[in-house]
Amino acid sequence: MKQVVAAIITREDKLLICQRAQDQPMALKWEFPGGKIEPGEEQPAALRRELEEELGISATIGEKLSSLQHHYRNGGAVELHFYRVREYEGEMINRIFEQIRWVDRRELTRFDFLAADHDIVHQLANGKLLRD
Repeated sequence: MKQVVAAIITREDKLLICQRAQDQPMALKWEFPGGKIEPGEEQPAALRRELEEELGISATIGEKLSSLQHHYRNGGAVELHFYRVREYEGEMINRIFEQIRWVDRRELTRFDFLAADHDIVHQLANGKLLRD
């Protein structure tokens, strides 16, 4: 099972979401930034590395919000670990995505997210997980 970390990056009342590029698997689906954990890598370190690679930021990784497992129809499976990111340094640069957007949590369900993200998207949209 692939181990994956993802960031719930918040700025005021908005969350950052990213759309996969056309040449990626599950093209044009929306997701939260992050990626695979390398062997021997701790989850926060993996997320910090992924955010640098994808968005050019140096993030302060906050509390873990949720973990879940998802089994895709094609037989693949992932274990996702979501962390809150409230602070980062550097100017955000879209390095790999089709587009990135800051959206209000109540708008999240309007986007076509990866199947593995559906539960957390609904929890966030309904005001759960993020208390401030």
